[in-house]
Amino acid sequence: MPSDKASRRENQQERLETIGWVVGFIDGEGCFSVSLHRNPTTRLGWQIMPEFVATQGEKSIKALERLQSFFGCGRIFVNRRYDNHNGNLYRFCVRSFAELKGRIIPFFQEHNLQTAKAYDFEIFAQIIELMAKKEHLRKEGVKRIIALATKMNTKKRKQLFQESSETIRRIPV
Repeated sequence: MPSDKASRRENQQERLETIGWVVGFIDGEGCFSVSLHRNPTTRLGWQIMPEFVATQGEKSIKALERLQSFFGCGRIFVNRRYDNHNGNLYRFCVRSFAELKGRIIPFFQEHNLQTAKAYDFEIFAQIIELMAKKEHLRKEGVKRIIALATKMNTKKRKQLFQESSETIRRIPV
């Protein structure tokens, strides 16, 4: 029978392997994004929506379940496909501000991503910090968040925010 010390060492090794798997998986299949949605119930009429997502085909849903279990948060959604692909896509998604700030951000601050997603993550973390300071409730804060978000991800995302920027200029102070 292994000693408690040997058992703890094995558990620690397994945890380190899992952490490495999570970081590598997110480097390849994850996304940190921030979108802007019109919401007439908010003071400025706009809502900033940060989210952390990983997507997989139906055959690999177990990987998303493993992520959900590891982080202890988030939900898995199906994106039904109606094209010539055989399986649906599934998304592990964390949108809760408390979970993003309390679980996702600290994990990736401690365990660095190795690809270009590290840059997107750093901006994402800055936006979450601005939101924690309630900057998203002020017109200038929304503009600052949008300026940061346009530096993330794809050219398409930049265009989305640029098209929205004219409307943002009209937000009442």
